[in-house]
Amino acid sequence: MKLNLANKLTLLRVLFIPFFVFCLLNGMYLTAFILFALASITDWLDGYVARKYNMITDLGKFLDPLADKILVISALVCFIEVFAVLRFPGWAVILIIAREFIVSGFRLAVVSKDNKAVIAADSWGKIKTAATMLTVCSFLALLVFYTHIPQYLKWYDINIYLLYICTALTVYSGFTMIWKNRKLFGE
Repeated sequence: MKLNLANKLTLLRVLFIPFFVFCLLNGMYLTAFILFALASITDWLDGYVARKYNMITDLGKFLDPLADKILVISALVCFIEVFAVLRFPGWAVILIIAREFIVSGFRLAVVSKDNKAVIAADSWGKIKTAATMLTVCSFLALLVFYTHIPQYLKWYDINIYLLYICTALTVYSGFTMIWKNRKLFGE
């Protein structure tokens, strides 16, 4: 199978993930921040390239959201360990992961009923993804600055509020996506 540029960018994002996790869990916060930021940029870039140059493929429709989910979930699970002393809210991570499983399961169920049915991300899904990536970047920036300037730890609470907003958007976007596409699922 020949991959187009958009799909190669998505695969590049997937390849960043183990290096990002390694750096995050080993205190290399600046490198982790850079890797996550680059991966986030490839998310925007692969979509832009796919739409502009008509490179939208079934592989891309499957792989792009999967890459996003793995990247974000990896970051959030790592944050539970990295911020353990500050009691990172694991319940928010559970809600975000649960939404991703539910939406993915819904998409699989729809595809199993109709091979040609593809549920693309709607505007709420895109807002959720952008908010989540910005929230993760904000936590990573906090880690970068905290290792050099301890006063930045006070920004942890602001980041927690960002995480709550992100969690609410995640749950809402999952609900709206399923509600809008409920007829595809059928009885």
